[in-house]
Amino acid sequence: MKILALEHEIPGTTADLFQQYAKAEAHKVWELHQADIIREIYFRADKNEAVLILECASVNEAHEILTTLPFVQAGLISFEVIPLKAYPGFARLFEKTGESNRE
Repeated sequence: MKILALEHEIPGTTADLFQQYAKAEAHKVWELHQADIIREIYFRADKNEAVLILECASVNEAHEILTTLPFVQAGLISFEVIPLKAYPGFARLFEKTGESNRE
């Protein structure tokens, strides 16, 4: 299952706190990327928060994996976890008039 995970910084955190865990965080993210769990990782252009694409068996598994990140364990960030599904709209290109496959 493809999962979108949006980072949210916990109010009251400081750059110094992030710096304490930055190397451990990068190491863990690298480990999860190499394990093909984190498929993609970005930073938002409008704020310094990460956007991850994960491949997990379930939303619960995604939550469990994200709790292994040092920034999460230190209470600096949390994640909004959103399950994704394939876009079905292209099927409309091949419908006969009057049919609908909208989910």
